[in-house]
Formats: sequence, C-alpha cells, structure tokens
Amino acid sequence: MSDLNAVTTAEAPGPAANRPRHGSSPAKPRSLAGDAWLDLRSSKIFWISAALVAVILLMAVWPSLFTSAGPRDCVLANKHAAATSGAPFGYDFQGCNVYAKTIYGARDSLIVGVFATLIAGVVGLLAGLAAGYYGGWLDAVLSRFVDVMLGVPFLLAAIVLAKRLSSDPQSNGIVAVTLTLGLLGWTTSARVMRSAVISAKGQDYVAAARMLGAGAARQMFRHILPNSAGPFLVVLTILLGVNIASEATLSFLGVGLKGDAISWGLAIAEAGPSVRTAAGPLVWPSVFLAVTVLAFIMLGDAVRDAFDPKLR
Repeated sequence: MSDLNAVTTAEAPGPAANRPRHGSSPAKPRSLAGDAWLDLRSSKIFWISAALVAVILLMAVWPSLFTSAGPRDCVLANKHAAATSGAPFGYDFQGCNVYAKTIYGARDSLIVGVFATLIAGVVGLLAGLAAGYYGGWLDAVLSRFVDVMLGVPFLLAAIVLAKRLSSDPQSNGIVAVTLTLGLLGWTTSARVMRSAVISAKGQDYVAAARMLGAGAARQMFRHILPNSAGPFLVVLTILLGVNIASEATLSFLGVGLKGDAISWGLAIAEAGPSVRTAAGPLVWPSVFLAVTVLAFIMLGDAVRDAFDPKLR
C-alpha cells in the first residue's frame, strides 16, 4: 500500500509540473502575412526578382554609381562607334553613350510606372471597397462602369488620352503619360479588391465590430482592408511592370515621353531607324526594359503564391 502511494505521489503532477519550463513561452499563432513571409524566404524566385528590383531602383535613384558619363554628352564624331571602356554598349546615331542613356533611362521609366500604379491603386482601392462593402445599386453601377472600361481597347484609349493631355509643346510628357496609365489601369485592382471585400465583410470579426458600434469607415479601413490587402498588393506589383512596358510603348509610338526626358522607350524609338546600321542602341534598352518588367512580374507571382492558401 505504501509502494502504491509512493508511485501515485511521484506520478501526480504538482504545481511545478504545471509551470512552463524556464525560457519557454506558448507559441503564438502566425498571421497570414507571417505564413506568407515564411514561404517567401524559401522562394528562389522571390529573392532573384527582389535583387533585380533593388538594382533597378538603385540605378534610378543613384545613376552616377554605375557610370560617370552623362546621357547628354554627345559627340557627333562618335556616331555608331564601337564599344570602349567608358561606353561598353557603344554609341548611337547622335554620338551619345548608349550605356549612360540606358542607366539614366531607368529614372523616368520608373517614375512613370510608380506614380501611375499609385494613382491606379488609390482609385481601385476606393472603388473596390465601396462596391464590395455597400453592394446594391452602387456595386451594380461601378461594376458596369468597369465592364465598359475593360471593353475599350487599352492602347487606343491610351494614345487618345495621352495626346490630349500632352498638347503643351513645352511638356516632357511625364505627367501626361502617368495620368493616362493611372486613369486607365485601375479596373483590375478594383475588381480584385471588390471580391476580397465581399469575402471579408461576412467574417465574424466584422460582425463583432459592427455590434460594438463601429461605423462603416472604421469597418472598411480598420477591419476589412488589412485582411483584404494581400491580393490587391499582388495586382499592383504586377501592374507596376505593365505600366513601365506601357510607357515604353507609348514613347515608341510618339505619344509618350518627349523633349528632355530620358527613358528606355524613347531610346528604343530613336534607335529604330538605324537598327540595320547599329543594333546596340536598340537592343540594350530593350534588354533592360524586358528584365525590369520580368522582375516585377516575377515578384508579383511569388507574393501571390505566398498569399494563396490553396497553394500551401
């Protein structure tokens, strides 16, 4: 009997057994963003695209770090000259350093892409939030308006709007192209935000906030938006690359950047007539443009896969 009591006493958990071990703490549940970050850290595509984007941003912010030559230091005697130590990409038809123009061209191209994406993001965010949260006639009107905009050919609308906004001959076209791409590119982000809001507004935490007296604005921006922003940010990341390519397209067609602006699209347009004589002035800006667009699209795809729970 004494042995049984000893065994029972030894196996019975006392107060010390209920206490957590020294240095240990209960595991905290991870959020969706936390799970996504764990997936991104193990993604090679994410790190490769992030490294490319970082280099491109550094080129735009600090171009003198990559070249000491100026993009407008042109000597006509160097027309279509071969590559040298200071000009590894050779010279164009005006005797300008193709490498310097390519490096400095990243700034205007990224400025247009970033600000056009911000405009499209703000418009798409507000339209998607309002349509998804309120529903009813507002959702019907906004949805039909988005359908009408999607039915208009993007390139045709961009050419008409860009020419209208850049009628000033003294303008370099940056503001006009930025507004054009921003006002025409918000429809996809609005649709994605609307779908995410419709899915989130039926959750229990939104109902609890409503029962506690939270107004519509607080519900949308404090509770619904943080839990619906993942797909929306993915769309904007991909849209940034698309806007950079669209700027190059408009500049190549002669309705984009002009004057003293320096961009990859302008460089491609200027080198087009002389491509048979010297292909370098056209090839190198095209390569940098393609790599930049691909980097942003790869980054958006990696983030989308990380935020999609079906792919885990």
